[in-house]
Amino acid sequence: MINPFIAAILSFFIPGLGQVLAGRLKRGIIFFVIAILIVIIATVIFQHWIVRIFDLLFALFAAYDAYQMARIRIRRY
Repeated sequence: MINPFIAAILSFFIPGLGQVLAGRLKRGIIFFVIAILIVIIATVIFQHWIVRIFDLLFALFAAYDAYQMARIRIRRY
């Protein structure tokens, strides 16, 4: 089992990694793909600071979600 704080930190830097380590592979892949799409949109299309803020908010959401997934998994065991 993974510590919820470690899952959150990993998912903040690489969205989806914390979810995968918490046992939610499909959810982790979806988070990772969304993060890649945000980076592509931010760098190629918009190149604007508002998209960077959206990227940060998504990373925070991914970290929170990974924390919750790991915490739920710990409760089950």
